[in-house]
Amino acid sequence: MTDASERLRARLNPHRPAIAMSAHNALSAKLAAEAGFDAVWGSGFELSAAHAVPDASILSWETHLAAMRAMVEVQHAPVVADIDTGGGNAVSVAYLVPRYAAAGVAAVVMEDKTFPKDSSLRAEGRQELVRIEEFQGKIEAARIDGGPLVIARTEALIAGLGEAEALRRGAAYAEAGADAVLIHSKQKTPDEILSFCHAWPGRVPLVLVPTAYPRLSFAEVAALEKVGLIICGNHAIRAAVAAMRATFATILAEGGIAGVEDRIASVADIFALQGDSHMREVEARFLR
Repeated sequence: MTDASERLRARLNPHRPAIAMSAHNALSAKLAAEAGFDAVWGSGFELSAAHAVPDASILSWETHLAAMRAMVEVQHAPVVADIDTGGGNAVSVAYLVPRYAAAGVAAVVMEDKTFPKDSSLRAEGRQELVRIEEFQGKIEAARIDGGPLVIARTEALIAGLGEAEALRRGAAYAEAGADAVLIHSKQKTPDEILSFCHAWPGRVPLVLVPTAYPRLSFAEVAALEKVGLIICGNHAIRAAVAAMRATFATILAEGGIAGVEDRIASVADIFALQGDSHMREVEARFLR
């Protein structure tokens, strides 16, 4: 197991859940770490959005893997990689996960939907789940060489299969070796998630992504004493889109750029985020 994986495992504390912020490139990952988040969520939704394509297994694995590697390289918070269904079957997973391990990710999150996937929060989306035994095999395949933590994500509630099925799947995935179980919901209130958490026997920590039910506070989650990680699932890309739209609209409306200067990052700030000072040190030492 990598150092990043060990650091993340130590932070999966149900009494004080770790908080991960989403990212879609190296810069957003660096900003998340700079802000003080415990981990970076390498979001498949955000990466797809950054390429202006649906979150439906459209981007290549090379594109996704390169993004995760770039996130790891520029900051020190553990990166949790969203690998959707892990590709086709357990064989795909067995070949894919070691590449993420080599890229330095701390954990992979894999969901029990069929490939190609559809976004969990998409209205009228295709939410078809694989057999429990098949997904157990995928979990075991992800663990064959150690490497990153494996977080098993069940979409039973998303697919409308109910709490009993979600609990059955979560327990089976923990039995297969998952380090944590992610339970997801698209209900606008946290009721079904809270019910699931209360019923969860606690063999491994849970992971929540409260996108659809944002009024559930981190303190309320910690009070459950069942959840080790809370993921802010898509807030980086949504913040970026809102800020860019506002800036672009102001520039066109005012016929110039002066009006936005006090609302956007300075060029000096961008240089700092790029590591310009380190490059200057290298220049001073080695350029002759």
